[in-house]
Amino acid sequence: MTDNRNHISKLIADWEKETLAPTLARAPEREASFDTTSGIPVRRVYTPLDQTGEDYASKLGLPGSFPFTRGVQPTMYRSRFWTMRQYAGFGSAEDTNRRYRYLLEKGQTGLSVAFDLPTQMGYDSDHPLAKGEVGKVGVAISSLADMETLFSGIPLERVSTSMTINATAGVLLAMYCVLAEKQGVSPNQLSGTIQNDILKEYAARGTYIFPPRPSLRLVTDTIAWCARETPKWNSISISGYHIREAGATAVQEVAFTLADGLEYIKAAVAAGLEIDRFAPRLSFFFAAHSNILEEVAKFRAARRLWAKLLRQRWNASDDSCKLRFHTQTGGVTLTAQQPDNNIIRVAYQALAAVLGGTQSLHTNSRDEALSLPTEQSVTIALRTQQILAHESGVADTIDPLAGSWFVESLTDEIESRARALIDQIEKLGGATAAIERGFVQEEIAESAYRLQRDIEQGRRIVVGVNRFQDDKEVERELLKVDPGLEARRAEELHRFRLGRDNQRLETALAGLREGARSTTNLMALIVECVRVGATVGEISDALRSVFGEYDRN
Repeated sequence: MTDNRNHISKLIADWEKETLAPTLARAPEREASFDTTSGIPVRRVYTPLDQTGEDYASKLGLPGSFPFTRGVQPTMYRSRFWTMRQYAGFGSAEDTNRRYRYLLEKGQTGLSVAFDLPTQMGYDSDHPLAKGEVGKVGVAISSLADMETLFSGIPLERVSTSMTINATAGVLLAMYCVLAEKQGVSPNQLSGTIQNDILKEYAARGTYIFPPRPSLRLVTDTIAWCARETPKWNSISISGYHIREAGATAVQEVAFTLADGLEYIKAAVAAGLEIDRFAPRLSFFFAAHSNILEEVAKFRAARRLWAKLLRQRWNASDDSCKLRFHTQTGGVTLTAQQPDNNIIRVAYQALAAVLGGTQSLHTNSRDEALSLPTEQSVTIALRTQQILAHESGVADTIDPLAGSWFVESLTDEIESRARALIDQIEKLGGATAAIERGFVQEEIAESAYRLQRDIEQGRRIVVGVNRFQDDKEVERELLKVDPGLEARRAEELHRFRLGRDNQRLETALAGLREGARSTTNLMALIVECVRVGATVGEISDALRSVFGEYDRN
């Protein structure tokens, strides 16, 4: 082995002297140095000398085997493709139901619900603070009746549903389960995911309601309830996507996301849950940006690092150590200028996600920097995945970039840097303490500033924005939410409230408030509130009256 390394070292030295040096003298490189978006230096060429001394089994292994660098399933896409799960939601439940049916007809294989801001923040559509936001960035859901309309004609036992909701995650999950019961479907038959990742809301996104500690309790209650009642349901989707959207680098995305995951595990274990009872249903959500090889390495590094952390800290089983993740292409990379370029960006980002071994994928639409996507645009986005699956050949073998000296070196470097950042967070007391001290927010803000500065100064090229611009603007069809929606929603809610048994409603809400003052698991109480007709806003208000609201200032 030593002789071989010496031989490679001599080859490199001869190449640098005899081939590289004369070439550089005639035509210097474009830049003095190159690096990834995480600031990892990229060398001109990689060789076996860039590999660490770890043996194959401990570093890479095989698909479906610890440490899962090469994938969490032994057969990966040879058995079935990733779930093609297009994120959708706008306007009313009727509007969104039509979009779901359209996507399913076009070959989508899973549903993903986008909720509007009032729903995310625990306000009903007729609340004064909801004015101007109803149905704008997602579907407006206030009641069980809305949920029934949203999934009208869609058999819940046969479809996997992801719901991107956090502060009110338990409420929307309760509505989904009660709706399933009305369809004659037992909760233990349901499959899907609730995002339920409140920590990243404080760090990167902002749709929180309560202070961090009671919010963490709600997450833990949901995890415990799901382990018992909905065993096929992913009780949380620990999200790096929104962290990346806020400006984090690939390394920070891995580190902050896994640190949040460790915090949830610690909270669940402290509440008396056995790790192998709930950890196999934890899932993750990452972004895919345009630096293809860095993104592939990021996914591989995240899988390996998570597996090592859970084995070292809790001696978790193989099933618990598997990092299963959904990917969405980078919303923040979409440009309003030359929006058709976004089709190309999304295709490359989707390629990175598949090469990195994602379990499900959303591909953004070309017009999302301008408006909600049109049917034509979402069809192109879905067709991007279908062409990737059926025509490109990249799904024919597992982890096809394994063994690339550059990819393996980059995987090692991202893992090492992310672990160092996690260790720093742990020294601060864990993710919650680091967020409360503002450490995570400051790190993300600094990275976002550096990236924007590099774009404005031309060090990072964004085609159509700071290079290769066009002056000509093209008229486009844009999807807009009906301005009359808010008035209709108020009337619908008024009729819904008239049909309730107010005594049962008040009893259920009083029980929820009392439970919030104790250590009782709140999910069963929330389910009971939904059964008697409580709305998202009413349930949230009951919890607000006990927990208060979080003011980061």
